[in-house]
Amino acid sequence: MSNTLTRRAFLGRSALIGCSAAASPLFTPVTFAAAPWDTRLVVIVLRGGMDGLDVVQPYGDPLFAAMRPTLKTGPVNGAVDLDGYFALHPALAPLMPLWQAGELGFMQAVSTPYRDKRSHFEGQDLLEAGTTELMAARDGWLNRMLQLLPQVDSRTAFAIGHGDLRILDGQAPVSDWTPEADLSLSPQTQRLAEEIMQDDPAFHAAFSEALNLSDGSLEIPPLEEEGDEGGMMMSMDGDKPARPGREEQVAAFAADMLRGPARVASFSINGWDTHFNQARALPQALERLALTIATLRNGLGSEVWGKTAVVAVTEFGRTARENGTGGTDHGTGGTMVMAGGAIRGGRVYGDWPGLAEADLYNGRDLMPTRDIRAPIGWLMRGMTGLSVSDIERTVFPGLDLGSDPRILG
Repeated sequence: MSNTLTRRAFLGRSALIGCSAAASPLFTPVTFAAAPWDTRLVVIVLRGGMDGLDVVQPYGDPLFAAMRPTLKTGPVNGAVDLDGYFALHPALAPLMPLWQAGELGFMQAVSTPYRDKRSHFEGQDLLEAGTTELMAARDGWLNRMLQLLPQVDSRTAFAIGHGDLRILDGQAPVSDWTPEADLSLSPQTQRLAEEIMQDDPAFHAAFSEALNLSDGSLEIPPLEEEGDEGGMMMSMDGDKPARPGREEQVAAFAADMLRGPARVASFSINGWDTHFNQARALPQALERLALTIATLRNGLGSEVWGKTAVVAVTEFGRTARENGTGGTDHGTGGTMVMAGGAIRGGRVYGDWPGLAEADLYNGRDLMPTRDIRAPIGWLMRGMTGLSVSDIERTVFPGLDLGSDPRILG
């Protein structure tokens, strides 16, 4: 029997480097994948039910302002006009250069098949399963996609974060990483690990990156676009401390892997459950999302960013009307955020249902006009070459993809 330790064996033997699987940055939830296709897909799960009507505000609908008398919306209250009908929440204004460059877009009135119970746990489970109903045992739709693609190994997909990222659960190999892991490796153990990986530069670089991030020593540069590509520059908050927050660490690590063998990354951002005081809570979550997208753009560089699609999805939307505590309650139809050089951005997609009483779902929620799995499926088909039948039967069983929304550039 050979004594050579392969990279996959290394991933399966965390004890060899003196740390448990729970503590290792290679074992806990960002998710990535190495593959022969050359596009990159990043899926961000926005946990808590993002209020898409506040993110991409339909201020052109005369009913909207009356439904939200204390949630100040529209360009007169600082939102950024997008197309004369929709306006972008001011907390996402730093991403406007991406919108103007055609690298940021949104799809309104989408949802999973989940209806009426409005439980975060059930809604998130169905979102990550990608099925029409909840099942006791199942895998995640992103893993099922990987199962259909050639030459997938543990470097092809990464799951980042503390919690279980079920979207990547399944038979296809994936790697897990958490930014808060403290490796606490002795010099001797670290040296042993480096020797094990000395013949694999990419894997060695990933291990070194994990060590750096576990120390919190990584610094994130401001977002800027080279002058020869239009002179666009975006500076995120220059007053932020040099030491990155969790979202920055996750996005920076994801970008580093996606510049190498990885092709798929997935992680989550919390903080979208805005039952009260939404005017304060939602901007904080949106600022984290904007910083995450900017950090991905910075870290990937213009060449890799040009073939990257980032999609941010949430378990359900929120009520069309605000409640009595300055917030919104669990709803149905919501918004998908899309970014990246592979996206045909600069537009709001989707069939807008309207906000009249008869047009709302159950008289309270934005009516879903498209299954959120369909645009993701079309994006997946364009980026990986999977067939329509594979997507409808295996990745998203029971889904009718319908017409192509043409969200890829």
